[in-house]
Amino acid sequence: MNLVLIGYRGTGKSVIARGLGVALGWPVHSLDAEIVEAAGMSIPDFVAAKGWPAFRDLEEELVARAASRRQTVIDCGGGVVEREGNFARLRGAGPVVWLQASVPTIVARIGGDTQRPSLTGKSFTEEVQEVLTRRAPLYQRMADHLVQTDARSVEDLVSEILRLTSARLGIGG
Repeated sequence: MNLVLIGYRGTGKSVIARGLGVALGWPVHSLDAEIVEAAGMSIPDFVAAKGWPAFRDLEEELVARAASRRQTVIDCGGGVVEREGNFARLRGAGPVVWLQASVPTIVARIGGDTQRPSLTGKSFTEEVQEVLTRRAPLYQRMADHLVQTDARSVEDLVSEILRLTSARLGIGG
């Protein structure tokens, strides 16, 4: 059994995954980091060279690999919900927690991030709102639990996620 984190970038997946890894004594697996390693280049460079469909193909391949691990915290990229093939794999890997934050929080957290190319070509705030609107039903469909991350400490969020998932993970809550 694994613990899977999904949500838009800037919702806290990476930092919360590290906190969960420490609390559980489990390794943390970042799908974005594995994509960079497998591609041998940054995500913006990969998308510029090969396009979004090739990126999603590689991501789907790596999701299958990650889902087969045990006792791992899996930190998914924000667009993992874009491919139907990822749904059953991730839901079967363990409880899926959707981390959610408001658009202003996301913009404040990642406004200067240059590691992701634009998805829409619009202003950053417009893009966040548009992509969130499109992905929200997908996140909801994949998730077992929803956790709001606005103005909350990592420790508080880790505690809440462990409480929500402890029965399924077979750990004390």
